[in-house]
Amino acid sequence: MEECNVEKWYQLDTAQTEKKLHVNIQNGLTNQQAEQRQKKIGSNELKSNDKQSRWLIFLKQFQDFMVLVLLGATLIAGMLGEFVDAIAIMFIVFVNGFIGYFQEQKAEKSLEKLKELAAPTATVLREGSWVKLPSKDLVPGDIVKVKSGDRIPADLRVSTSKAMETEESALTGESLPVVKHASAIKKVNLEAQDQTNMAFKGTLVTRGSGTGIVVATGMHTVMGQIASLMSTTKKMPTPLERKLAELGKILIVIALMLTALVIGIGVYHGHPLYEMFLAGVSLAVAAIPEGLPAIVTVALSLGVQRMIRKKAVVRKLSAVETLGCASVICSDKTGTMTQNQMTVKEIYHQGHHLQVSGEGYQTEGGFYLDGRKVDSAFANLKDMLLFGSLCNNALLKIQKGKYVVDGDPTDGALIVAARKYGLPLEAQQDFRVIKEIPFDSDRKRMSVIVEDENEQRFAITKGAPDILLPRLTYIDHGNGRTVLKDKDKTAIETAVGQMAERALRTIAIAVKPLKATDSLEAHTVEKNLHFVGIYGMIDPPRKEVKEAVKECREAGIKTVMITGDHLKTAKAIAEKLDMLPENGLVMGGHQISSASVDELAEIIDDVYVFARVTPQHKLKIVQAFQKKGHVVAMTGDGINDAPAIKASDIGISMGITGTDVTKEASSLILMDDNFATIKEAIREGRNIYENIRKFIRYLLSSNVGEILVMLFAMLLSLPLPLVPVQILWVNLVTDGLPAMALGLDKPEDDVMRNKPRQLKEGVFSRGLGFKIVSRGLLIGVVTLIAFMITYQNNPENLTFARTVAFSTLVMAQLIHVFDCRSEVSVFHRNPFENIYLLLAVLSSALMLLVVIYWPPLQPIFHTTSIDVKDWMLILALSALPTVLFGYTKK
Repeated sequence: MEECNVEKWYQLDTAQTEKKLHVNIQNGLTNQQAEQRQKKIGSNELKSNDKQSRWLIFLKQFQDFMVLVLLGATLIAGMLGEFVDAIAIMFIVFVNGFIGYFQEQKAEKSLEKLKELAAPTATVLREGSWVKLPSKDLVPGDIVKVKSGDRIPADLRVSTSKAMETEESALTGESLPVVKHASAIKKVNLEAQDQTNMAFKGTLVTRGSGTGIVVATGMHTVMGQIASLMSTTKKMPTPLERKLAELGKILIVIALMLTALVIGIGVYHGHPLYEMFLAGVSLAVAAIPEGLPAIVTVALSLGVQRMIRKKAVVRKLSAVETLGCASVICSDKTGTMTQNQMTVKEIYHQGHHLQVSGEGYQTEGGFYLDGRKVDSAFANLKDMLLFGSLCNNALLKIQKGKYVVDGDPTDGALIVAARKYGLPLEAQQDFRVIKEIPFDSDRKRMSVIVEDENEQRFAITKGAPDILLPRLTYIDHGNGRTVLKDKDKTAIETAVGQMAERALRTIAIAVKPLKATDSLEAHTVEKNLHFVGIYGMIDPPRKEVKEAVKECREAGIKTVMITGDHLKTAKAIAEKLDMLPENGLVMGGHQISSASVDELAEIIDDVYVFARVTPQHKLKIVQAFQKKGHVVAMTGDGINDAPAIKASDIGISMGITGTDVTKEASSLILMDDNFATIKEAIREGRNIYENIRKFIRYLLSSNVGEILVMLFAMLLSLPLPLVPVQILWVNLVTDGLPAMALGLDKPEDDVMRNKPRQLKEGVFSRGLGFKIVSRGLLIGVVTLIAFMITYQNNPENLTFARTVAFSTLVMAQLIHVFDCRSEVSVFHRNPFENIYLLLAVLSSALMLLVVIYWPPLQPIFHTTSIDVKDWMLILALSALPTVLFGYTKK
């Protein structure tokens, strides 16, 4: 592959560019060629140097002030000859550090995977087939296809342009779109903004479509050369993480005050200052949930991984929390609630309603009038089907023995209808497309200007009937062209209404003969049109959507359908999906336009379907719902949907049909474009939040218990029930593993039968604060009772009493963890559902037995062997908090 300066590509024509890059524009590169070039040139990425080294991540685990104090105290203990305690404490601190390190690494890797999944993709021609690839896999010589709303994935030499315009303000500062063409420019030393046959990495296609040959990737692009870095998805703390960080600071102050109180009372009652200082610091380290943010991040990232497996990719972790608060889902109809596989079922042509048989994209089928098959002599039907095939950007291909559509499903349905009639694909080759005026959501129509083999030009326009009707001037009833009259308009409107009532989406088609001297601008071409006919097509609802809508309703979530279709079509589909209640309203786009946000908000709770909607209407709908206090999820795929998606509480973009701009604005991407996936994402979002509450409840109640057992012992002038190394062991083993396992709990059966959580709801709402304090108090009391009973019966053997207290504290926490699994009752859930929790509890219990019964560890952990009678006391007291509170509704 020859080298060529980036700024010279614009001087070459397409054939010269192909030759220099050793690529055939009809077939693209082979996978082997692409692999070899990527090895030589590298990935198509802009370099970033902000990754933290692993050593820094590991050392960060020990920067906590209390851990540093503990390490200092341990050093003093070693200098005073307490080597066993010093080594044991150092070991526990380092193991804790390693656990924190691996948690952070796991969270970081999960977030990196999310970045990759949410990264832009490109449509690339490889080995003769168009495939979707991550943009980073592009190499020079790749043939790339782009459309309105896409980010240009690399520097391209434009090879075809269908009215393509790009916005290049990221490079030039100029916000006006630049029209792109494919011709070579022979001028020398042109700046990037003047290279109008080039499309540059990171810029945005604002209109039209086109193809291009990749000429530069990564840091070799113009953007790379001027050191403009693409915006990346950075790890930002979510609102919940920020709340927990603030909570952590409050808990630190409380823990330090209680620890100081324990030390003060202990010294006052005659305990050595050094012993109390070490115990106090150990207690503070154990009591402060410094691992809480890490566990929250891991829980969020693990939940996000589960969502990925269900085809939902989270771009922003904050969306996980917000999903549980969603009270309204505003969903596009086409492709999200329906299958996005259009089939022409009816044609209105020259006053007749023709039925079309066949399903999906298969070409078997026929045309019928009043039950009789229509032959090829039916007046001008062939022309109508040919026009539909020409005003079209889709391709019909065979994959695995079945026809599939590459392109817009509506366009695909028109091609399939033409094939059912017997019109060969080669028929389109007799026409040359001179210009395309592309469809967009504002115009709601598309036009092409074509020239036949006799050099006769004509324009073909297709679009929504109500958009084309004011532009019609002529009609053909089968006996030649005549002027369109009011009765003809009424007949067309009636036909559209009848089709819409049968849930058919309608597309009108019209033509206009042109002279060689006529202007080819849209405002000239798209008027005084000759009406040809109307296609009525159906996009069947997805089978799983009806059940998903029902589940959302039971969960207190209102589902709203948004579509550009005719009002009657939208209503018919909504009724099929059982989402339109008896008094539910259907609202048209003109009504939305004429109402202010405040006026719309007054009635919006009664509206379930919005029809004939533009992207601008979507923004108003979001604002009206938010004004009524709703948390809104909004779906979208087009470039103009981005403002509404960004304004919504949960922006949801389509992974298959969505543009890069929409994906960048969204916080959730549906990889299968399916409404049922939104329901699953909400279910998972609710579960993640509930799991976070569970381990907050478990960690804090355990910590409260640890502090109170020491505080009550000091107040009662008793010896220390726990030594520092035991406190740290509990913090490491008993607190950590079960808390992590709680984050893996599956959703409860009724998680989608509860109302949405209030957005401002605090972590300690719904009685969580009381549960933490009450269970913590009970855990501390039963531990102290165990210590007092054994100490009073055998005051000479303090180690024995501490072993019983230590075991009671651990077992009380391990039993309490099952209580934390449900807001209702410990018996509300099957304890064998969460295998990870069972394994965590069993491993913690096993490690407790090891430090009690293995002689080498007994002097380190100040333990001694205990018999069955002692275990009966331990288990009876440990179960008491759950027995007292675990069976009643909390």
